[in-house]
Amino acid sequence: MTEAQPLHLAVALDTVGWHPGADAPDGNLYGAEHWTALIQEAERGLLDFVTLEDPPKRPTGKAGHRPDALLIAALAASHTERIGLIPTVVVDHAQPTNVARAIATLDHLSAGRAGWRTQVTPARPIVIADIFTPEVQRPMAELFEGAADLVRVVRALWDGVDDEKALRDLAPGRFAPADPDPHGSFTDIEPLGGTAGDWLTIDSPALAPRAPQGHPLIFTLAHITLPYRYGARSADVVSVTPHSVEEARATVEEIRAHQAEAGRAEQKVHVFADFVVLLDSDPGRAAERRARLDEANGAEYTSDAEIVAGTPAEVADLLLEWQAAGLSGYRLRPAELPHDLNAVTRELVPELQARGAFRTAYEADTLRGLLGLPEPVAPGAV
Repeated sequence: MTEAQPLHLAVALDTVGWHPGADAPDGNLYGAEHWTALIQEAERGLLDFVTLEDPPKRPTGKAGHRPDALLIAALAASHTERIGLIPTVVVDHAQPTNVARAIATLDHLSAGRAGWRTQVTPARPIVIADIFTPEVQRPMAELFEGAADLVRVVRALWDGVDDEKALRDLAPGRFAPADPDPHGSFTDIEPLGGTAGDWLTIDSPALAPRAPQGHPLIFTLAHITLPYRYGARSADVVSVTPHSVEEARATVEEIRAHQAEAGRAEQKVHVFADFVVLLDSDPGRAAERRARLDEANGAEYTSDAEIVAGTPAEVADLLLEWQAAGLSGYRLRPAELPHDLNAVTRELVPELQARGAFRTAYEADTLRGLLGLPEPVAPGAV
């Protein structure tokens, strides 16, 4: 029997927690103290990385608006030493040069601990009952094709590619038409014929020196086949939302098949699972707290991810059971901050360590190193 590999653990931080009934703690939720305290706590627990959510179109929950994820990650870079920092950047209208520069800069600021959570956000809400209809699947497929093209161009920029034609060839039809007379008079400019979704012509794509990791980590969250395929093709870590160990096993197998189709069968692509967690030492206390939060919310909280309420030992049992489905790690969503984050780092982590299932010290200085991912070789390197 093959011995199980140690788990990787990450947390997804969302202002005051993922349960919309969570109370906002005292203090400035946009301030440095709130965010550095949370991320430093995650680092004390030896977690692989934190992800930071991007602001939604509308405020949600008691905390209202979210701060900018990239700026929070940059702040945390100077207040932490080993934990990975992965802000969300929505890809729908992102410009490759801007994304490449921002994430590469974060990698330099953090000495090789940066990542990018790519998120596709449709312009209009999708009715769940319609999600598998051709009318929805077709535009969704186009969105994920655009995301894959964006990642391809950003990786090329990280590799130092600065030839505009070469970059355009990586994503045909994505860039707005070039100005036919870039040295002409500003007043004589003609409309270039592009659309609002076109990428800007790359005039000077030069970035900072090559990032410490070569390519900062690319993370994505996936629920169904289209994002599974995108993650297998473009990401280093794909986190999924199964609701049973059988579903987890089937999802991992599907992602591995897409990975092989994309020619990445020999590359390591981690598959994590997302869980919303409520943790308390006393049996039954987490379930009681979940009920209290539901009452404060005025409705039962449901999530795309499995919601787990229990003791650290019970949750450890679940994580190790699901690991057998082929998962290499978990991204935990604390329902209530800082309570559930503290319970993860101070109770769940020691429980897993006692079972030999989680690290007792950081083994690498970079995020790719923590996850056992090789640094991509720059083109032309010997």
